[in-house]
Amino acid sequence: MGKKQKQRTIIFYKDYFEVFFVKQRDKVRDKIIWTFDLIEDLPMVPETYLKSIEDSTGLYEIRIQFGSDIFRIFCFFDHGQLVVLANGYQKKSQKTPKQEIDKALKIKEEYENEKR
Repeated sequence: MGKKQKQRTIIFYKDYFEVFFVKQRDKVRDKIIWTFDLIEDLPMVPETYLKSIEDSTGLYEIRIQFGSDIFRIFCFFDHGQLVVLANGYQKKSQKTPKQEIDKALKIKEEYENEKR
């Protein structure tokens, strides 16, 4: 049986995500990769794994939970299909830290400016 068609493709922009990824424990990395596969493969991704950030103009967060640890990876779409990964962080409070959102928005802006 052939591999099924991906619904979307995740790409890494510069090393923003990688810096976060390499610091994680192996099991957390495995869970992140598992979640990425799911996002690439599912026609409709449940909000449990991918959620739009309110008032942020096109910013989304990939949501990863491993045991009691919660991680968020910011991303945005390019032409509706490509998920471009920005920064990630470990969530320690209910509210998403503003500096993390600001950082993600800066990365998104940088990406869009380079594409022009």
